[in-house]
Amino acid sequence: MLKPSIKTITVRNLLAFLLVAALVMAAVTGFNFRSLSHNIIKNEALAVADMVKAGLTAHMKAGIMDKRDYFLNEIRTLHDINQIVIIRAPAVNKQFGPGRMEAAVTPLVQKAFESKTPFFQIDDFGASPVIRAIVPYIATNRGALNCLECHQVDEGTVLGAVDIELDILKYRTMASWILMLILLVALFFILLVIANTFRTVQVYVQEPLESLIERARRAYQEHKPVSTEKFDSLEFVNVAEEINHFNSDIIANQDLLKKMNHSLVDLNKEIENTLRETVFTMGVIEERRSKETKNHTKRVTEYSRLLASKIGMAAKDIELLASAAPLHDIGKLGIPDEVLLKPGKLTDEEFEVMKNHTTIGYSMLVHSDRSLLKAAAVIAHQHHERWDGAGYPWGLKGEDIHIYGRIVGLVDVYDALLSIRPYKEAWPLNRVVAWIEQEQGSHFDPFLVQTLLAHLDGFVAIGERYGSGSTEPAGSSQR
Repeated sequence: MLKPSIKTITVRNLLAFLLVAALVMAAVTGFNFRSLSHNIIKNEALAVADMVKAGLTAHMKAGIMDKRDYFLNEIRTLHDINQIVIIRAPAVNKQFGPGRMEAAVTPLVQKAFESKTPFFQIDDFGASPVIRAIVPYIATNRGALNCLECHQVDEGTVLGAVDIELDILKYRTMASWILMLILLVALFFILLVIANTFRTVQVYVQEPLESLIERARRAYQEHKPVSTEKFDSLEFVNVAEEINHFNSDIIANQDLLKKMNHSLVDLNKEIENTLRETVFTMGVIEERRSKETKNHTKRVTEYSRLLASKIGMAAKDIELLASAAPLHDIGKLGIPDEVLLKPGKLTDEEFEVMKNHTTIGYSMLVHSDRSLLKAAAVIAHQHHERWDGAGYPWGLKGEDIHIYGRIVGLVDVYDALLSIRPYKEAWPLNRVVAWIEQEQGSHFDPFLVQTLLAHLDGFVAIGERYGSGSTEPAGSSQR
């Protein structure tokens, strides 16, 4: 799943926080603004009530109370008043008697009389929002309106109340617009904060981070430190310095690892060369004990290398074959001297003993896990098998014989025929070629025979380069 970027995570979390904060702020602002609006409306109602009180007092002192209704109608028209009701308190009725069209004292009015405080009832959610205010008049001798001059009551006595219902639609509309403006301003600042945060993340986090990754890659490739001058924040400077330390450690370890690898490669080469030399030396030891023609081991090795290369064998397999070929007769170390060193042709019984050198050599080498010695075990075991299945020790036939065994078996006989043996003289080259050509398909792999004959000059050159140099006696290895 594709993971979000730093900008996305930051803006998403910030937006969620700001939305919650905006909702809380809107709720608090709305509640406080509604309370403020209610206070304004209440003050408006109190102002109208005071105006009515002052007007009625003036009419009463002027003796024109019959004009009271005209005055109230004017007040109602000018101040969006739905209704005004003047209610006399019991103390005034007791002194002057009931007034004209006296309004009944409702429980709400009675509550205002008893508490001597204004009572307000606001409905600002309806289609026609209104406020009902019941404002009691308290007798006092303070100020220009000395109530006690006309009313025979104690100071603080409730004289009456004004029950007013005001239309507050314009207040609600104005409050809604103000609240909307506040919310728009808040939304603007939220968007401004998000935009600024987006830019801050882009400029100071994302771009420096991408730049740091690229610079770190180049620094590693070029073996140079990351420059910290391009970063404005302390955190990225610290990260760049840590990357420099990390790169330095890696480069140092790589250099050390390269040296160790070179040493290991050299050591492996030394081990492989030592093993090859040891194997070749073992072949020479066997050659000396068997009193084979001098350089027989070297010639068989080089013949095998040449023939393998001419049939298109892989270079790795060629080297493995050439390294293992010197041990093809290593099993002769287990043949008794009276058989191995007999200066004449072997009897049938002696030849059966001689044939054991294939299984002896195999058993000496097969337990190793080294590829060279495993290949040598195969060669030691199979180089006397025949293409027609008449060979030994198992009578393997055709391609059941490993290619290594077929190659070494052919060049071993080729070298033996060209060399002096106790039971024969060295054959001339044309006789050897004729005999080998005759044995293709029976003794030898036909393809290998044709390849050897096609490149006979190369084999002759090897024989001349690594000639026997003498005709010392040789024990029998053929029959």
